[in-house]
Amino acid sequence: MNIRKKITFTYVALSTFSTLLLCVIVFILFRSNNQYYFLKRLEDRAKIVASIHFQKDPEKIRYYKELKKNGLEELIEEEEFVLKINSANSFEYNTNLNLPNEFYTKILKTGKDFFEIDNKYYLGQVFEENNQKYIVIVGARDRKGNTTTIYIVKIMLFGGIGFVLLAFFLGRLLAIRVINPVSRITKEVNRISASNLHNRLPELKNSDEISDLTATFNDMLDRLETSFEIQANFINNASHELKTPITTIIAESEIMLLKERELPEYIQSLENIYSQASRLGNLTESLLKLTQTGYDGKKQVLDIARIDELLMEVKSDIDKIFPDNRVSIKLNFAPKDSNLLLIPCNKPLLELAINNIITNGVKYSDNNEVFVNLTANQELIKISINDIGIGIPPEDIPHLYEPFFRGKIAAKYIGYGLGLPLASKIIRMHDGEIQVQSEQNKGTIVTIIFKKNTSKKANIKNSNVKS
Repeated sequence: MNIRKKITFTYVALSTFSTLLLCVIVFILFRSNNQYYFLKRLEDRAKIVASIHFQKDPEKIRYYKELKKNGLEELIEEEEFVLKINSANSFEYNTNLNLPNEFYTKILKTGKDFFEIDNKYYLGQVFEENNQKYIVIVGARDRKGNTTTIYIVKIMLFGGIGFVLLAFFLGRLLAIRVINPVSRITKEVNRISASNLHNRLPELKNSDEISDLTATFNDMLDRLETSFEIQANFINNASHELKTPITTIIAESEIMLLKERELPEYIQSLENIYSQASRLGNLTESLLKLTQTGYDGKKQVLDIARIDELLMEVKSDIDKIFPDNRVSIKLNFAPKDSNLLLIPCNKPLLELAINNIITNGVKYSDNNEVFVNLTANQELIKISINDIGIGIPPEDIPHLYEPFFRGKIAAKYIGYGLGLPLASKIIRMHDGEIQVQSEQNKGTIVTIIFKKNTSKKANIKNSNVKS
């Protein structure tokens, strides 16, 4: 069953249930109202019957009889009984009355009660005259109330059937009105493929869920288009970067194999091949590490490390590569509580990410001073890396995380444009974010922020206890 039919039948079912419930309530209230007013009429008759019975004056008796006959509406199958009460629990019984004992007991106890049998009502009420109590019982059939009840039941029956039919057609209109925008979106989406990701759904000005869905889908298409472009650029750049050293190695080898050469020429050729092979090895290693983080930048996080110790290990690695570096790691603002410095992570990858960022600071500042500051609290861990280097032009900042992208100023430095994209994916994998502030020829500040959450804090504490 499609959604359109589901909406129609759901609307009809809810309408039917609501109508049925309303009819039941109206029927109960209408019948109760009829019963109330009919009993009031019986109560008036009982008072007149009592007055006729108690009066000794013939003129008054005649007056009450005329009032009953001409002044009040006639009752169907009317019966009147006056029963003398002998004591608290006994009275003169009339054999023409076939009523349950509970009816009389309640009259004696409360002074008034009614009983219904086969749509005929009996009202009993206690009256007192000259210290003598009597039970006056008036009975009659409520034919009018029964007729009006049947009439209103017919109205509700046929009206209910008509309303259900109307609800069916209204439900179909509602379903069409609700589903048409979704069907239109589905039709438009089916026209979009990898070859025309630039197409977008027509935006709606209404502030409803359909317009939100359209905007969300268009945003997704924006991300997909960007992702496809980045992937295409990555493949083109990777193939170009890999092809260049391979072509150089093959060409150098072919030239050297054409004829015998002197030893210095062989040495120079081998040095060229070694240089290109080293470049190829470094590039391949960077690409493999970029692949390690996964297509979506997610990878299993199994380790728990202290961020200050991890920074010191990164500093030790940089000292081996750049012995004369001027990297300063400041832990003055680090908290004394070591638990605040613990972070769930994939330690080798996180070291690689921070190493790449600090190394960029060293490289692009021409080995000038690089300051690394660490702060932490209950909510986050923040690492700030500040260099006094060439800076980044504003137009290059949006492309920093694209693989193989290198700005015009950075092109004179050795590199492949993979360090920062790799670092970004690793940090995103650890639920962190990178913020870059830079001014050309003045330096760059890279801030890494890891936000904490309750589940990770619990894991950290448990691991800390075990260790």
